[in-house]
Amino acid sequence: MPNNVTREEFDARVGVLEREVDGEIIVTRHILEQTRRNGEDLAAVKTQLDRVETRLGGVETKVDTLTRDLPKIVADAMRDVLRERDDKA
Repeated sequence: MPNNVTREEFDARVGVLEREVDGEIIVTRHILEQTRRNGEDLAAVKTQLDRVETRLGGVETKVDTLTRDLPKIVADAMRDVLRERDDKA
């Protein structure tokens, strides 16, 4: 059922639609700008996290090596101490 719309009503409705579209464009541009900024921030955080992980990997390797070598280090030190004690006696 067609409605007869006056030119003024039609222009008013088109004006409302144009403003809504303009508002949507502004919102979309804002979202895109925020997405770009967040993407750059996330990339910077990821780079820093990669550096930290690399450093922690080195520390983990050192701790693993120390854990593996510690019994031998203690045994060698005790042998030296006991040898010195026996030499003095």
